[in-house]
Amino acid sequence: MIRSYALSRKVLDIPNQRSSHTVPTPRGGGLAIVLAFMAALLMLFFTSRIDVIELAALSSGLLVAGIGFCDDHGHVAARWRFLTHVLAALMALIFLQGLPLLLLPTPIDGFLNRRIVDLAWLGYPLGVLFLVWLLNLFNFMDGTDGIAASESLFVSLALAGYLFYLDQGLFRISISLAAASLGFLCWNWPKARIFMGDVGSGFLGLLLGLLILMAARQAAVLLYCGLILFGIFVVDATYTLLYRFLSGQKWYDAHCSHTYQQAAKQYGHLKVLLASWAINLFWLLPLSWLVFLHPSHALFGLMLAYLPLCYLAYRFKAGRADEAVA
Repeated sequence: MIRSYALSRKVLDIPNQRSSHTVPTPRGGGLAIVLAFMAALLMLFFTSRIDVIELAALSSGLLVAGIGFCDDHGHVAARWRFLTHVLAALMALIFLQGLPLLLLPTPIDGFLNRRIVDLAWLGYPLGVLFLVWLLNLFNFMDGTDGIAASESLFVSLALAGYLFYLDQGLFRISISLAAASLGFLCWNWPKARIFMGDVGSGFLGLLLGLLILMAARQAAVLLYCGLILFGIFVVDATYTLLYRFLSGQKWYDAHCSHTYQQAAKQYGHLKVLLASWAINLFWLLPLSWLVFLHPSHALFGLMLAYLPLCYLAYRFKAGRADEAVA
């Protein structure tokens, strides 16, 4: 239905020099994810399987989806998008009462022991920064067929696996997001028949960030597990942005120099997507499980997970749009 609407209203992604596609393609299909997930969320609430706090916190994603929907139909100034993102993140954190307690290794004993740190009021600005960054990096990474929907499906399913034993409400929420993502992936698998658009990418980025924080309330180590699971997106977006900033480029301009985009130019969308699934399933998922079993090694596990991803960003010259990949 949304694809037919996008075609009739000419809501199309027109190829340009930064594009990874060659033909005009409908965009805004992420609205289907928003509608399906929110319907599931309301069903869970009215059947008393989640509480009003969880419903209210996750519903803040509607603000992000709304501004994304407007941007998909016509340009919205960056400052208004940013303010909306901050407002949505802050609203969610107010309902959740800030960041969860953090699990950190002790400064004296290194990785051998751990301690829980209560961030108090500092949890709000840090939490907003965390959520807004995840929201935007998800938008940055939605540039080749299937990659964003696949990441959402993988992270939400993996979190559901942990939450099944910890909190049935959050487990059901994670499964609902995974199901909505899978439904969209059927339409976005290479070659995509519709693109997600800002309405979906921003919504998913915020929701996955919130799920990680809510999971970390059940077990503090899940903050690290979530960041490990999110590794491909976190490392690629952060490395590329830092490289562009430090090299004096206009880092805020649109570009197509992320690792996955550079790889897609050489190998194509499908091979990059399958490689992402392989990294997720055979590297990041096992490491997150080991960290879950051994929380005292959480920080070490996070660094270990990110190191080869940083090498891949270096190998594919992420951030260097004008250089060919060797």
